[in-house]
Amino acid sequence: MPFKLHRGDLHWLCVIGVMLVCLALKNEWDWLATYPENWILPLSDWLNAIMNWIVKYFGWFFLGISWLLEWPIKAVRFALNSLPWSVTTFLFCVVAWAASGWKLAGFTLFSMLYMLVIGYWSESMNTLSLVAISVPLAILVGFAFGVWGFFSDRAERAIMPMLDVLQTVPSFAYLLPILMLFGFGTVVGLIASVLYSFPPMVRNTIVGLRGVSPEVIESGLMSGATPGQLFWQVRVPSSLRQLLLGVNQATMASLSMVIIASIIGGTADIGWEVLSTIRRAEFGESLLAGMVIALMAMVIDRITAGLAARSGDYDPEDKTFAQKHRSWIIAVLGAVLLFVLSQIIGALNEWPRAWEYSPARPMNDSLTYLVVNFRDQIETIKKLAFFFVMLPAKIGLQGAVSPFTWGFELMLAHKIAYAAGMAALAGWAAYRGSVRSGITILIFAILIYFGLTEVPWPAVMLICAVAGWKIGGRVLGIGTALGLGFIVVTGIWPEAMLSVYLCGIAVLISFFAGTAIGIWAAHNDAVSAIVRPFNDTLQTMPLFVLLIPFVMVFKIGEFTALLAIIAYAIVPAIRYAEHGLRSLPANVIEAATMIGATNRQMLWQVKIPLALPVMMLGLNQTIMYGIAMLVIAALVGTNGLEQIVYIGLSDGDFGVGITAGIGMAIIAIITDRMTHAWSRRRQEELGLNLG
Repeated sequence: MPFKLHRGDLHWLCVIGVMLVCLALKNEWDWLATYPENWILPLSDWLNAIMNWIVKYFGWFFLGISWLLEWPIKAVRFALNSLPWSVTTFLFCVVAWAASGWKLAGFTLFSMLYMLVIGYWSESMNTLSLVAISVPLAILVGFAFGVWGFFSDRAERAIMPMLDVLQTVPSFAYLLPILMLFGFGTVVGLIASVLYSFPPMVRNTIVGLRGVSPEVIESGLMSGATPGQLFWQVRVPSSLRQLLLGVNQATMASLSMVIIASIIGGTADIGWEVLSTIRRAEFGESLLAGMVIALMAMVIDRITAGLAARSGDYDPEDKTFAQKHRSWIIAVLGAVLLFVLSQIIGALNEWPRAWEYSPARPMNDSLTYLVVNFRDQIETIKKLAFFFVMLPAKIGLQGAVSPFTWGFELMLAHKIAYAAGMAALAGWAAYRGSVRSGITILIFAILIYFGLTEVPWPAVMLICAVAGWKIGGRVLGIGTALGLGFIVVTGIWPEAMLSVYLCGIAVLISFFAGTAIGIWAAHNDAVSAIVRPFNDTLQTMPLFVLLIPFVMVFKIGEFTALLAIIAYAIVPAIRYAEHGLRSLPANVIEAATMIGATNRQMLWQVKIPLALPVMMLGLNQTIMYGIAMLVIAALVGTNGLEQIVYIGLSDGDFGVGITAGIGMAIIAIITDRMTHAWSRRRQEELGLNLG
């Protein structure tokens, strides 16, 4: 059946035409290939001037805040380090038991004993002291902004872009202004943690307050509640579950900043241990210290999630005082008893050094054995990936194919065969599927042949702007053009394309591999049970630690950065794929079963199409995770925007670092808006609400 061109298809054909014209003229018109230097806005100089003025005239104010915030951190640190380990462990286990039962209490006990046995108890308590202050601050700030955004649409329109910037600008980029304002020390890490962790609380507060049913509000009004009573006694209790989920996410975000906070805080905590062992290239020691943060994050995550799940449970009124406050009574009595015993039995007060054990040396020896005995295989994997995947995506087939890389030279016959093959594939896809599929293949073929970093910037801008317009409407299209225009006029376009190239490859591999694992886990409970702890570990393990095994095995380079990004970004792809498939409407599955669909038909023609909107949200999060890890990957030899951010921090150049950070935020926000818009539109087409 002959295909029919629509107006949207003609738009894309025009884009391809413009793209080919730009490629043909880029050698004659230099400005197409490289944005002229005399057109670049000196934004970094302006930002440096503004920051210097603020520091000069208002630095005393920020240093005063820093001095005030030091005291609660010192007080909590003193309290946690003064308590016997047995009392602290018991209290954590009681909280875990109250939140989610005996299994979580047992896991909490294991985690606390791990910190003791491995010899990191004092450092763990110092880390907890930072979290104990940063999380309440983040919750208070986030709740206040969320309430403001709930009551004022104008405020919400101002708050949401601020949250997007704070969550997408690399943390390294805003460490420098915090350092310049607040000075070096623990408080700087605290403020960085709060800035990074309060946005999830804002979003959950707005969602929770808006999710209160009109019937509940009407009942409160009929009872004669004042506006204050209606808010605190009706809206807040009714949205408690969503608010506690915000607390959970804020806590996890705060823990993820522990390492970065240590860079500028310099305190004797777990983050500093991880950082110092990484600098000494001690794989075993850094992994063992990183596991402390991972276990800490898992415990807090399970506790806050358990409290959120139980927040809506019915509590009978006829309970006695002891029944209502059972957990508190057990905690107080047990803590007092253990404190008394610890004064008698020394081992309950301070864990004996003789009981500590570290398997770091065997871990280091094992890694050394792997590297030494499998060096040829490792180099083969590295070369194949670099020459046949990474290099073509970066500089294109015309630049990558050579006798040194592919074993032959790209001749005219090869070029004609490539063009004819891709054109035939695009034509077949347009005929059998849709014209849009054929156009996508053509654009992909052009990008692969010339390379992402070699395609003229006006062509890339046009492709992205038109994609934004088609996916999310005129506003998204214009926003995309303006955002990319900022990257161009500030002179960071070449580095931006290097970041997009590396992160793009990692995201694609993570998404497809993670989705495949998620599909498997959704159909096999045993696989799901095995995959979950791996996901938890990868997601909670400090980003720096993920670099270590890859650096030790594959050395410094882009391939090492690629693997590290994949290891971190694959988690949301797995989770969203499994969640999407497990959350499908039962009646749809039953209907497909009744008409005799085979397992393969059920998967490809029913389940995956229905779960695709949720999987696309997984792609969204995969991109965000990839960009987050990309900044850390700057430490192992990448050359994109992430390297400029890191250089800005190292050189104390606020303007350079923040400009590159904003560039990365723009890329993240554009992809976020596009994937969300596509997912929302697809859900509306299917009449679903799975997200």
